[in-house]
Amino acid sequence: MTRSALVSLIRRKKSLLCVGLDTEEHLIPEHFGQESHPVRAFNEAIVEVTHDLAVAYKLNLAFYEALGEEGWLDLEATIAYIRSKGDCLIIADAKRGDIGNTARKYAEAFFDVLGVDAITLSPYMGRDSIEPFLHRPGKWAIVLGITSNAGADDFQFMADAQGNRLFEEVISKCARWGGRDELMFVTGATRPELLRRARELAPDHFLLVPGVGAQGGDLDAVLDAGLTREGGLLINSSRGVLYAGQGQEAIPMARQAAKAMQEAMARRMQAKGLI
Repeated sequence: MTRSALVSLIRRKKSLLCVGLDTEEHLIPEHFGQESHPVRAFNEAIVEVTHDLAVAYKLNLAFYEALGEEGWLDLEATIAYIRSKGDCLIIADAKRGDIGNTARKYAEAFFDVLGVDAITLSPYMGRDSIEPFLHRPGKWAIVLGITSNAGADDFQFMADAQGNRLFEEVISKCARWGGRDELMFVTGATRPELLRRARELAPDHFLLVPGVGAQGGDLDAVLDAGLTREGGLLINSSRGVLYAGQGQEAIPMARQAAKAMQEAMARRMQAKGLI
């Protein structure tokens, strides 16, 4: 999906919502256990009731790889089902990061074989670990910038002699490697002041923002810190949508949770004159 197509989608759906399909079989409603492929069936039910509200879906590879061959088949089937519903951006949350020739094979695997639009990447190994994912029209590299986990303090905020923090160097340098139409940054929602700093460093790049909802991130604070004239944000909710309700109410409640987020986004976007 090109940048212009993504911006058009955001404006048409009046949404910045990315639904995270981090599906765990033991957490899905019991009645899905009667299906031959419970995870796949649950994902399809979620997509069915949210695809008109979401502009993106993010699939965390760990939740599928942990199930072996069946998990990979669930992943492929979910991607195909999302595609059947229209034009949502599909993100493989894989956090890959390796040397050039290995990175090239990862790019082929995810973009050419699995057919996703975007992949999350760890930048620790530098430029040659990122470049193989760039210069592919309609494909996106999403680089880890600022994360919300406790361990983020171990490295991301270390400063050099000039006071520049590591995450600032990562965002600034990677923004020079990849343009605004092929590279995004992961920026956690739980520290809006840091999200604001990420926006300063990458004013025209999209930011993928996890952590709203179950992890404690505040939607209004995220919009205040990162919203641009083209939207500029993909705001992810995983557990807040997937597990919004239980039993037979799980899917209706998932739609209700997604709808509430979409409506809140639409109000702010309209107030800013974006839609």
